[in-house]
Amino acid sequence: MKKIYDLLIIGGGPAGLSAGVYAGRAKLKTIILEKGTGGGQAATTSEIANYPGIRHISGPRLVEEMKLQNEDFGVEFAKADVTGVDFSGEVKVVKTLGGDYHARAVIIATGASPRTLGFPGEEEFTGRGVAYCSTCDGEFFEGLEVFVIGAGYAAAEEAIFLTRFATKVTIIARESSFSCAPSIVDKVMANDKIEVKFNTEILGVHGDGMIQSARFINNVTKEEFEYKAKEEDNTFGVFVFIGYEPKTEIFKGHIEMDDAGYILTDDDMKTNVNGVYAAGDLRPKSLRQIITAVSDGAIAATDAGKYIEEEKDRLGIKDEPEDEKPAKKEQAAVPAGKSALLSDALRGQLKGIFGKMESGVTMVSIVDESLPKSVELRDFLLDVAELGDKLHLELYNKGENAEIEEKINADKFPVVALLNSNGEYSGVKFHGVPGGHELNSFILAIYNLAGPGQALDSAVLNSIKGISKKANIKVMVSLSCHYCPDVVVGAQRIAIENPNVEAEMVDISNFQEIKKKYKVMSVPAMIINDEEVVFGAKKIDEIAALLV
Repeated sequence: MKKIYDLLIIGGGPAGLSAGVYAGRAKLKTIILEKGTGGGQAATTSEIANYPGIRHISGPRLVEEMKLQNEDFGVEFAKADVTGVDFSGEVKVVKTLGGDYHARAVIIATGASPRTLGFPGEEEFTGRGVAYCSTCDGEFFEGLEVFVIGAGYAAAEEAIFLTRFATKVTIIARESSFSCAPSIVDKVMANDKIEVKFNTEILGVHGDGMIQSARFINNVTKEEFEYKAKEEDNTFGVFVFIGYEPKTEIFKGHIEMDDAGYILTDDDMKTNVNGVYAAGDLRPKSLRQIITAVSDGAIAATDAGKYIEEEKDRLGIKDEPEDEKPAKKEQAAVPAGKSALLSDALRGQLKGIFGKMESGVTMVSIVDESLPKSVELRDFLLDVAELGDKLHLELYNKGENAEIEEKINADKFPVVALLNSNGEYSGVKFHGVPGGHELNSFILAIYNLAGPGQALDSAVLNSIKGISKKANIKVMVSLSCHYCPDVVVGAQRIAIENPNVEAEMVDISNFQEIKKKYKVMSVPAMIINDEEVVFGAKKIDEIAALLV
């Protein structure tokens, strides 16, 4: 018998998480589907100082607290890539690569993604100087000059953040003033490392491999000018923050939208389809901030609760009483000798995941004691290995076991590779300590190798099985990048399913020589067979297509 949720929320950003809290408190059987690590734009925001009651907090920390709050109220989470929907019936159907989900009501909270400007060279140099996320890519511009395109809240905030890395930040504003709160403007104008050029637009960027020059125009005087990279730098950065476009393509034809793709709702977040709501940045609105997103989510969940209750009364459906859940204990301090990356609460969650493993997985790490990161990885693995009976660990000092080093192609350190239950190298490796967002990809690598693993569409699986040539994929990541884990998981899942493929996660902060050699200025970036470099988030089918 299929499981029918009361409420299904598509999207794990602030709007979706706020909806989850209100639904959970109302004792609705609720699930949140997240495509990646969740968090939306908030997960890429370095500092949030305008959320009432919280004076200063990072975006990722705020999102994590929201997730924990949802878990406190019994809300379920699932990683799922939505491929289609059917809102025509009383029970709504949300289709994913892992199967269909059913719910009496749905809240769409898929948010929006950064908008491109379309200037000459923008697409060509994306990942080689052109970027859209300061949290993900700011560190690549350490000691360089940076231009920020835009004059809204995001542009102003990101310009301030980029001063941590850049020697100078120049804001290129098309209008004659900023379009954000005066308090943010004051901070920008008071920063000695920021220069602002109003009434100015970018005409294009040029270079050999990386950006080396850019042309601009004053749209009032029509005077053009060119900036060239300093000889000692040889490059610079251009960050584009000109707004967002709604991620609603998959819902076209199912609910009413405006010409720009924003979902139309009433004041209760209802769409034109009964039982379907929309919340957050995908709605037409004058202010797109975390606080407006969480407000939308709260309103949507509250009205959805009324709709669900009326539907159950109409259909004569009675909920079965649930067992009383034990009160949560306060989280204790991390025990001495344990990895700081794992809290007691997280250890408990991982024990549950690893308890479902169908076959054994062995983690093999070659330790270079001269590298602090290699030692940190060793301690992390010792901690993880205690959390599952079918999870094993083999540690060797560098040079101690040449055979195993050759077996897992241990050519960079730190390194950990995964072996399957037969002791065979799975093609999955991590070069770096999988903290931050990459902890998720590490856990999923183990889960997918041991089974049951994440469900794969049959067509995608057949495509993976059809890869007949040897291939190596290095997925260059930053631990603060929320787009990166999806690419790592996709590439490594391909390696698990096809022995011709090897997929490595490479923390770019530890391997500057690779960054320079392949001119990587943005993550995620895939280096395929040490030749082709592919930038940006890619789905598993897109990665597989690159290897055929």
